[in-house]
Amino acid sequence: MMVPVHPLDVKPLGNAYTADENIKNKAGTFALLPDELITQTMEWLDPLGLMQLGCTCKALYAFSRQEDLWKLLLLGNLFSDSLHQPFLCAHTSLEPYTHNIPSANAITRLSDLSAKDFAENWADKPFVLTEPVREWPVYQQWSTSTLLEKYGEIVFRAEAVEWPLKVYVDYMMKNSDESPLYLFDHSFVEKMDLKVGKYEKSQYWPPDCFGEDLFDVFQHQRPDRRWLIIGPERSGSTFHKDPNATSAWNAVLSGSKYWIMFPSNPSNPPPPGVYVSEDHSEVTSPLSITEWLIGFHSEARKTRGCREGICNEGEVLHVPSGWWHLVVNLSPSIAITQNFVPRAHLAKALAFLKEKPEQVSGFKSDVKEPYDLFVSRLKKEHPDLQREGLMELESLRGGKKRKWEELIRSTGDGGVRISGFSFGFGDGDEEEVP
Repeated sequence: MMVPVHPLDVKPLGNAYTADENIKNKAGTFALLPDELITQTMEWLDPLGLMQLGCTCKALYAFSRQEDLWKLLLLGNLFSDSLHQPFLCAHTSLEPYTHNIPSANAITRLSDLSAKDFAENWADKPFVLTEPVREWPVYQQWSTSTLLEKYGEIVFRAEAVEWPLKVYVDYMMKNSDESPLYLFDHSFVEKMDLKVGKYEKSQYWPPDCFGEDLFDVFQHQRPDRRWLIIGPERSGSTFHKDPNATSAWNAVLSGSKYWIMFPSNPSNPPPPGVYVSEDHSEVTSPLSITEWLIGFHSEARKTRGCREGICNEGEVLHVPSGWWHLVVNLSPSIAITQNFVPRAHLAKALAFLKEKPEQVSGFKSDVKEPYDLFVSRLKKEHPDLQREGLMELESLRGGKKRKWEELIRSTGDGGVRISGFSFGFGDGDEEEVP
C-alpha cells in the first residue's frame, strides 16, 4: 500500500543528505537542537506561545502543528455536538445498518427479465438484475487504475467542484470526510468518447428489459439522462426522487452499494427524517447519510413500503419512477446510471412536465416548453402512444379530483368537514401527491 505524502511535505531525515536545502537551518538557535528536544521544549508553552513560535519560520510551524502538543493543551471536558457529530459520523461503521436486512424488506434479485415481463409486472417495483452488466466491455475493462491510465487528465464534475480524474482519485484514496465528495458527471460519454448502444465496438448498453426510452423522442434536446459515478466508501446520495418523474437503472462496475427505498403515493408519507414542502419542490433531511442512518434507520425499517438491498459488482438496480431512495457506497465504487421513461410511466412523465414546470430539470436553455415539445414529438413518432398517454393523463387528473372530493363532507350548517385526512387512497394507488 502506498504511503501518502505528509500534509506539510515533511520527509524522512535521511533525505536531507541529498537535498539542496533544509528549512530547519533557518530556525535560529532551534536548528542546533535535536528534533525530539524541540518537541519537548514546545510542551512547556501555553497555546498563545505555541502559536507565536510556530509563526516565526516554516520549520517551527511544522513542529508546532503536531496534534499531540495541542491535545496536551486542550485536554479536558469539552461538550459540543457541532464538533463531535461529524467525528462520530465519519467513524461509525455502516455494517449494522446495511446488513441483516429483514426478508420482508429485501429488494428482489433476478438473473434477468424480458421487456414484456418488465412492462407487465416490474415497472413499479425495485429489483436487482445479476446478469446483463457482466456482458459489457466496461465491466470487464474498467477499474480505478485503468481509468486513471486513460482518462487521468480529463476533468469531471464532483458535486461543487470540477477536477481532473487523477486529482479526484487522489482525494478519494486519502479522504476521511464525514460526507466524501461524489464524482457525478453527466457528460462522461462525450468526454471519454464512448460508444453506447448495441453496436459494434460499443462499451455498454441499457439492459434490454427496460425497452424503449420515450424521452428519446427529444433527440438532441432531451434532458440529462446518464452519469458516471465514482466514489469512496461512505459516499453516496441522500434521499431524493429522480428528475422529471423518470425511472432509472444503476449499474455497479466495481464495489458495492447499499440502497434503501420507499414508494411515493398518498398512502405513504416521505421516509422518516425527510420533510417535503407542500409542492414537493424542497426536500429537507439530515446533512449526511450517516446522520440519517444513526437517527432514523431503525424506524425506517419498520415503515410500510420500505425496500432495502445491496447491489454488488456486475449487477444493476432498477429505481421506479417516483420512489424515494438513499444510496451509499460500502466500498470504493465505479458505476453508471441512466434515467428513462418506460411506456408504463408515460402518463407520469406527461403529468410532471405539464403540472410542475418549475421543477423540470436537465433541459438545455433552448427548450422553453418541455411538455409541448414532448407531446408534439410523441405525436410524430408514436401517435398511438401519444393518444393513450394523454387519455391516461386525463384519467389520472380526474381520479385525483374525485379522490379529493371523497374526503370532503358537507356539514349540516353548510360548512365543510374533512374526514380522516390521511391521504388513505388505497394501497394500490401509486400516484404522487400533487
